[in-house]
Amino acid sequence: MLSAVVVGTGLIGTSVALALHGKGVAVHLRDTDPAAVRTAASLGAGMPQAPVGRVDLAVLAVPPALVGGVLADLQAEGLARHYTDVASVKAGPQQDVLALACDTAHYLGGHPLAGAERSGPLAARADLFEQCSWVLTPTADTDTETLNTVLELVSLCGAVPVVMGATAHDRAVALVSHAPHVVASLVAGQLDRAADRAVSLAGPGIRDLTRIAASDPRLWVDILSANAEAVADLLDSLAADLTDAVAGLRALAATDEAKRADGARTVEGLLVQGNAGRARIPGKHGSGAVRYETVAVPISDRPGELARLFVDAVRAGVNIEDVRLEHSVAQPSGLVHLAVAQSNASELEASLRGQGWSVR
Repeated sequence: MLSAVVVGTGLIGTSVALALHGKGVAVHLRDTDPAAVRTAASLGAGMPQAPVGRVDLAVLAVPPALVGGVLADLQAEGLARHYTDVASVKAGPQQDVLALACDTAHYLGGHPLAGAERSGPLAARADLFEQCSWVLTPTADTDTETLNTVLELVSLCGAVPVVMGATAHDRAVALVSHAPHVVASLVAGQLDRAADRAVSLAGPGIRDLTRIAASDPRLWVDILSANAEAVADLLDSLAADLTDAVAGLRALAATDEAKRADGARTVEGLLVQGNAGRARIPGKHGSGAVRYETVAVPISDRPGELARLFVDAVRAGVNIEDVRLEHSVAQPSGLVHLAVAQSNASELEASLRGQGWSVR
């Protein structure tokens, strides 16, 4: 059975440790903050004591800028037979590892594409990586046993391995994670400057758009610093599209009919392109071609109502692909959105209505 040391007991490190420990792996915890180690250990993530002898795998859950130096120190210590990291950028750490003359044969860079708005060990979950992509960035001299050991880690965490080059990975996460985080923060910043009455009208759309803006700013400065050029290039491209959008909207407000028609074509083109891009995002089973439909069910806040809805949905024999709850603490009711394959939506609606639910 695999043995491991997780170095860094924040959200990702503690989640890795919880997942491994839950599968019977002997996990040792290490962090420069003793309180974080104690917290992670109290959650059942592993042992705060140092291992006796070398472990099979050391997982470096440290900021990207620290990966090279920490790896060099751990290899000099002889902590493990194999090493990986979970940093959200890969090219910079890989360059640092080479510059520090680390043993690259027994090190394999990695990045699980999972996270949460909250940080720290208390936000960790053993199932954080279930069905998430976990990028691996091997080099020409990566040892086969090291690759197999890290693949075992990915499997134990319930994730799906994806092999990419470090630079290609960084460009990809700039597109799907880093630039969107900046955009979400910019939109949320508009809310901070808005009148209370306007913000009080916020609904699920703006909540979804700005959800990731609640993350730790200091952590994200580290992440963005390590991938700044790629993110800046994407924001440049987005700025050009925003300029077109502004021009189109100004034209829509014009009195000249021809200008309004041009503006409508511009804005519609941007929205259609947005539809096309959204459709390419992979679904739960890895294909963006699968079409889903949402069945919306009003629900009261009485205890047990949500559980009763889920049980009745199961009775319909329809696979629920995603669930979203729209609810305000100030309201006595909410709306549960159940996403199902389009071909199953009518069947679920009919079954729920037959069991007394109102369906929208």
